[in-house]
Amino acid sequence: MKRLTLLRHAKSSWSDQVQRDFDRPLNKRGQEAAPIMGAFIAKHGLVPDRILCSSAVRTRETLDLILPRLRSEPVVEYRDDLYLADPRAMLSAVRDAEDSTAHILMIAHNPGLEMLAQRLADMERSDVRALARIGEKFPTASIAAFKGPDSWRDFDNGNCILELFATPKDIAE
Repeated sequence: MKRLTLLRHAKSSWSDQVQRDFDRPLNKRGQEAAPIMGAFIAKHGLVPDRILCSSAVRTRETLDLILPRLRSEPVVEYRDDLYLADPRAMLSAVRDAEDSTAHILMIAHNPGLEMLAQRLADMERSDVRALARIGEKFPTASIAAFKGPDSWRDFDNGNCILELFATPKDIAE
């Protein structure tokens, strides 16, 4: 089985109203949450061998803060097509991965990321509590971890097992 972990970028700043959305950096809360989530990813064995990261500033900054915590050197792809992408585009990026890749971490944006997580989950085999929480809210710097088919090309709606959903607030408690 392949593993897919979805990570929403950490909290970003709205302080500069003139700045383009694409260029928004992380705020202080985001800068604190990202390394915590990186440590959580490492602790729970969710370290990927490939990272698909939106090319927006806030996603790249999130990645920069989690990478040192992973203690590995995954292949990183910065992708313009993941910026504010819909679930279909995100799934397409996953399906394009080579099957030699065992675990992908995707760092992207809402609402697409939340919608993708809900669509991928097999309702009968997934963690019901985690699935319900995603339906309520997929906060910044949160992760959803899935097990899926043996080939990335076979990833589709309802055929992945949601194993875990965690927010920075969960980890702080």
